[in-house]
Amino acid sequence: MARVLITGIAGFAGSHLAEALLATTDDEIWGIVHRSEWRLAPWRDDLHLLYGDLTNPYETAKMIETARPDRIYHLAGQAHVGQSWSDPWVTYEVNIRSQLNIIESALKLQIRPRTLIVTSNLVYGKPKQLPIAETAPLQPDNPYGISKAAQDLMGGAYFSGKNWPIIRARPFNHIGPRQADTFVVPAFAKQVANIENGLQEPVIHVGNLSARRDFSDVRDVVHAYQLLMEHGTPGEVYNVGQGKSYAIQTILDILLAASRVAIRVVVDPDRFRPNDTPDSYCDNRKIKEATGWEPAIPWSESVLAVLAEWRERIRLNR
Repeated sequence: MARVLITGIAGFAGSHLAEALLATTDDEIWGIVHRSEWRLAPWRDDLHLLYGDLTNPYETAKMIETARPDRIYHLAGQAHVGQSWSDPWVTYEVNIRSQLNIIESALKLQIRPRTLIVTSNLVYGKPKQLPIAETAPLQPDNPYGISKAAQDLMGGAYFSGKNWPIIRARPFNHIGPRQADTFVVPAFAKQVANIENGLQEPVIHVGNLSARRDFSDVRDVVHAYQLLMEHGTPGEVYNVGQGKSYAIQTILDILLAASRVAIRVVVDPDRFRPNDTPDSYCDNRKIKEATGWEPAIPWSESVLAVLAEWRERIRLNR
């Protein structure tokens, strides 16, 4: 039985990873929580939770010493591109310093747990060719992407310089229940559910619907993380994604078709992102060859699952 530490265990992907590990292993699951833990409610008693700030080296050292993990899934971080532009330093500090504190704390304890560092497809910036392979240059074009590229490069440096068994995952867009409504699918789904319940006018204001992204269900993504922890090669980096892209318009079409009332869509130019990437999807052959991973949940089902979640939230809060 391994001692497994998940940073960001109360987050979107972290909570799904904890749930999956509890269901499929007998590992002792530890997690670091910085803020709310509402996502962990169904199985909180099965977890060993530590509370602290990973940007603080002293708090981080205490938590790593308490957990003394055999494996680390490092998922904690600031994950929103818009927020990274409004306050870039917070994004740099949270994403870069936290990872450095974790690594240095473990080194001082003379442990080198097998570690999965989760970065992002946004390390690639605007792709020059599709699909995007792991060999594509790192050319991030926003503060969030820059911070994740720094995490990625740091992981590679500690693998080569300190013989640390670090594996790097570059996930593309993932969706599903428990995602914050600052992201596109829950943002749309929340509005549809509000409109159905008379909580807002039957109008959705949208930005660029033609942008295409590589969407996977978060439960498939955390399964990929599990497989990479088991079968990934230290020092290597792996894309995690469907390997195909879908227009944002398609997400909205699925939700509108499922709506119980008629909804009008209004395109708002002020909602368009500057320098938005028209299309992005990954070459996922490397992770498939290394682990046998295949996405199993149709992404349209994921979209409807998010709508079902928001309908239930509103029902419970009425």
